[in-house]
Amino acid sequence: MMQFDNELSPPFEIVEPPVWRAPIIFNSPHSGSVYPRAFLAASRIDEATLRRSEDSFMDEIVADLAERGFPIVRVHFPRSYVDVNREPYELDPRMFNGRLPSFANTRSMRVAGGLGTIPRIVGDGQDIYFNRLEVEDALSRIETLYKPYHRALRRLINRAHQTFGTVILVDCHSMPSVGITRDEPRRPDLVIGDRYGTSCASLLADVVEQTFRAQGYTVGRNKPYAGGFITEHYGNPASGLHTIQLELNRAVYMDERRRERGPRFRRVADDFTVLAEALAAIPLDMLGPFQAAAE
Repeated sequence: MMQFDNELSPPFEIVEPPVWRAPIIFNSPHSGSVYPRAFLAASRIDEATLRRSEDSFMDEIVADLAERGFPIVRVHFPRSYVDVNREPYELDPRMFNGRLPSFANTRSMRVAGGLGTIPRIVGDGQDIYFNRLEVEDALSRIETLYKPYHRALRRLINRAHQTFGTVILVDCHSMPSVGITRDEPRRPDLVIGDRYGTSCASLLADVVEQTFRAQGYTVGRNKPYAGGFITEHYGNPASGLHTIQLELNRAVYMDERRRERGPRFRRVADDFTVLAEALAAIPLDMLGPFQAAAE
């Protein structure tokens, strides 16, 4: 076992309610903030800079939902170390000593941008590492962190699907308040990503938008974020598997420069409770063709 296994024990957490209110799972894959010492030692940038890639505090915003009957999933390791919102082997061969497996996806747009399964850069474009990594290190991170997380998430989704006949995965993220380029228009308070209508029933995106607009938020859809690997991989509306990504503007709930919770933090957490209740109120027979499984 490598050193980081002890530091990242457990690497992720699933908090289930005693009784599920509805087949709705809230997932926070990018809020992890436990940085292995060896990772920090290998990084040319400091921890504060690495943390700019975090979806800071998103796991806390949804934490109370478990007490209300909705399971939550939170990842403890940072996305700059291993990004679970990628294919399992989106890897940049320029980052490593040694030969990558033949099945690695070395040509994706995300790899080209430096944001593969083992990222080369943090969100604002700075290189993470002093030197190339060993291929074995990358593969070990995937085997011990990435794969166990997805196995556990898949089991949770399958159990809900078998019990209720349908399932809704709400993938919770946050975004910087301003884009990298000045040409990008002002970002709304919330961006809903449903892979342009392919990862969930349109009714779900409509309910999310109406719920947040009613609470005073500005809301956009699919631009600049339509949903990543999790949204695409777990969303199959024809089978009653619905995945929707939420990107919350960090300026709404935190001080981005100081990386501290802002004055509206508690209010935003309460607004997510309102969302959970609104989603739970949707009749299950409107969300998939396999409702007989629940009878």
